[in-house]
Formats: sequence, structure tokens, C-alpha cells
Amino acid sequence: MSGTSRLFFALWPDDQTRQVLARLSQSITAKGFKWIQPYNLHVTLVFLGQVNKNVELSIKQSIDGITAQLFELTFDSLSYWSKPKILCLTCQQPVPEAASMLVAGLETAAANCGLQTDTRPYTPHITLARHARYLPDVKIEPIIWRADSFCLVESCSEPDGVCYKVIQQWPLIKPIANPG
Repeated sequence: MSGTSRLFFALWPDDQTRQVLARLSQSITAKGFKWIQPYNLHVTLVFLGQVNKNVELSIKQSIDGITAQLFELTFDSLSYWSKPKILCLTCQQPVPEAASMLVAGLETAAANCGLQTDTRPYTPHITLARHARYLPDVKIEPIIWRADSFCLVESCSEPDGVCYKVIQQWPLIKPIANPG
């Protein structure tokens, strides 16, 4: 579709987290998997799909009012999802309330702009490989992802595959400590 961009909201890793994820991917031996390039690693919050420039502008304006708190996700499980054929990191603990509230706010903003988002419960994951056919027998150390911002990201098709480009980033806020 011309005049549109394929967009999603995501958590973008800091350099240290990206390096840890890249080392983990490189340590897994599995044939036939298409490994995600380190510069593309992220945690999707809400997928928006093909969006025209007017809707993109409306979404940016509508989320300016979102105030979400800092949170952490602990990715402590390697998972194989057979339908999309991906190998990903997942969290065994429940999703932190701050993450759930951020996702809900982004979904509401998307709906208010006429976009339909995924109705399944939010499951944080980091896709490590596509075209996966099985779950490699690998023990992993937990990876703690400290979320201090979220981004609007564009998925761009390039000759070598997909590349993700951060369009805009918004900070998360520190929770206010209870006095006394």
C-alpha cells in the first residue's frame, strides 16, 4: 500500500541488553533458523499494521498524554511458537502492572484512531529467530530488560530483509515514592 507505513509500538533495548541478546542468539546452535539481526531485537507492545500519515500523526498526538511508569521484564524462558515458527524469549512471571497499563493505553489510543489491534492477552516476547522448527535444548540465564521508554517503530522492507527504524521515543516515568 503506497503512502502507508507498517508500524508498531515497542520497547527498544539499550546497548548492553542488545549485546546480551546477541550473545545468547550466537550461542544457540540450530540449523535452518533465520536469526534476527541484533539491531532488530525488540519487544513489541502493540502492532498497528499499515498506517497512513494522517493516522500516524493522530496516534502520536493521542499517546502524548500517556504517562506510564518504569518497569522490568525478566526473560527467563526460551520458547518455540509453532504457528508463526519463531524461537523467542518469554517471561514466566506475570506481566508487571505498569507494562499492562502501557499496553492498554496504547491499544486505546490505536482504537481511538480507528485501528484494530490484537485481542489476545499481551505476552511479552523477544523473537530471536524465524523459520524455527523446534525448541533447541538450551539452558538460558535470565535477562532483565529495564524499560525506561517506548517507541513507535516502522518496519521497512530492504533487499536483505526487514529493518526496524525508531520513528519516535517517549520516556517512562519513575513511580512516586510513598512518603513516610
